[in-house]
This record gives sequence, structure tokens and C-alpha cells, in this order.
Amino acid sequence: MKKDTYNLSKSRLIEEIPLACSDELAAVEFFEKRRWGNTPCCVLCGSVDVHKMVDSKTGQRNKRYLWRCHDCKKQYTVRIGAVYEESRLPMRHWAYAFWRAATSKKGVAALEIQRHCQISYKSALFLMNRIRFAMAPDNPAAEKLTGTVECDETYVGGKPRVMGVSKRGRGTKKVPVFAAVERHGRIRRQVIADVSGRTLKGAIREMVDQNARIMTDDFVSYNGIGEEFAGGHHAVAHSTNEYVRGDIHTNTAESSFAILKRGITGIYHSVSKEYLHRYLWQFDFLWNARKMNDGERTAVAIRLAEGKRLMYKKPVGA
Repeated sequence: MKKDTYNLSKSRLIEEIPLACSDELAAVEFFEKRRWGNTPCCVLCGSVDVHKMVDSKTGQRNKRYLWRCHDCKKQYTVRIGAVYEESRLPMRHWAYAFWRAATSKKGVAALEIQRHCQISYKSALFLMNRIRFAMAPDNPAAEKLTGTVECDETYVGGKPRVMGVSKRGRGTKKVPVFAAVERHGRIRRQVIADVSGRTLKGAIREMVDQNARIMTDDFVSYNGIGEEFAGGHHAVAHSTNEYVRGDIHTNTAESSFAILKRGITGIYHSVSKEYLHRYLWQFDFLWNARKMNDGERTAVAIRLAEGKRLMYKKPVGA
């Protein structure tokens, strides 16, 4: 993941965050800096021939923090064309929510945002759902995983599986989730319909480059996938308590699932199947940006919010 080109130094950004979370003008200017850097531009036509609108009597910024473009003659704010467009929530609450979402390794609950910002629970959910949408990859199909890629599946939520009779989630309401993880690199996860060979192999083809080396456990659904990848398919036999053989293992993928499940169990407690994919976006973003400091990660999350809208009538996959 690329670092934010407009990011301030670590110390400067972390110094600005507390003020941006408490003062509305500071919050607006914080988001403007993250979005435009030192070159403000029109979000409608792209022109840089713009100016801040100020009150004629006081000389202070317009109460709505408007800008005006001299080329298209239109007014706009930093909210336009981002996840906070048409939101009536103050930008200082958005600043706090972005900071917490980008720096909390196992997530942050909407109830906590509600208490800290003194807003309604519905508003806190509104904030967090749109921030998770901002963290979604822009074009995952164009960023296939390379190198050594570990692939694994797990079950999230629902009641415990029936033990001793069924296997791999049969007879349960748990939701299957598939993960593909580069060694020392990126991760991609998605909610899947089942753990059949057709589904799991299809997910691998979608996420992983054909020159990659595939690592899995000995689950039968993965059999035969190595013929399609230059690096082949290597598996450890979990069924016989083999977990590592040389550099062949799925420990990285299992570690990513451990963080996901601890976040859902300890922070969110319960996540519905309908919204699980949004939580996966958030946890994947945190994993992929784990080598950044907190300030850099927050700046990247805010930059990703540009050009994304989450409407009340949800589009497919939103």
C-alpha cells in the first residue's frame, strides 16, 4: 500500500489529531490538507483557480466552510465526493472516528464512538460503516497477490458447529471466510458461499497471480489447484498434526484469522453475514498498512475516502 504523498511527518500529524477531534475549523482544515495538500482544487472540475469563502463582516471562514471555483462558478466543500458527503455530522467526529478505526488493531465499537463523541448510536454506526467502505480496496482485481501465498478458510460468527458428526461447517450458521495472504505482504479476504472445491479454487484464481506459489492445508477442496500456478501447490497435513514442513505452512493466514476473530468476539461481539464483508475490509486495511505508523495509516484511510459514496440504497457488494 502506498503512503500518503501529502502526509505530514509523524509528529506533526499526531499533534494535529487532538485539535482536529475537538475543534470544527481545525477538523475541516485537517481534512482539506489530507485531500489537497498545499494545492486546493475544485472537486467538481479539477481547477486550482479557487478561493475560500469568508464572512464579509468578520473576515472569518464561511460557517459552512465553502470554497468557490472561478472556472465552473460553483461552490463546494471538502465533503463533496467522499464518504462524508451530505453528512450532517461535524467533521471533528469524522476525524476522531477515522483516527480510532485506523489505529485500533482489533477495531473500535460504534458504542465507544457514541460515548466519546456524544452522538447517537445510529450516527456512530453511520460513521463506522462509511469508514469501513473507505478502507475497501479500490480495484482488488488489479492487485493480485504474488510470491508465496498462503490460502486458508475459516468460519465466523453463528452458533458452534455440531461436533463429532459434521465437518467443515455443515449443519451450522457460521459464515465461511476465505483468505489469501502473501508472506510478509498483503492480505485479501472475502465471504464465500461454501468451502467446496469450485468455490475455494475460484477465489484463489480471482485473488492470486498465476506465477505465485500456493500454500494450503490438506483440505481436499484445494486438490489440483497447483496445476494452474507456476510455483505449484504445497500443503501441510493438518489432519495428522503436521503444521510446518520446511517453509511450507499456513501460519500467516491463521494468524490473520486470529486477529479477525478476536476483534469480532472482543470488540463487536456479533457481526451479521450481511455486513461481515465490510469488517473484512477494515481488518484487511489494518493488516496491509501494519508497517506504517498510526499517523500515516490514518492519513491513508482519509485519502481512500475520496471518490467513494455509500448510499442508503446499497449497491451490489457495498
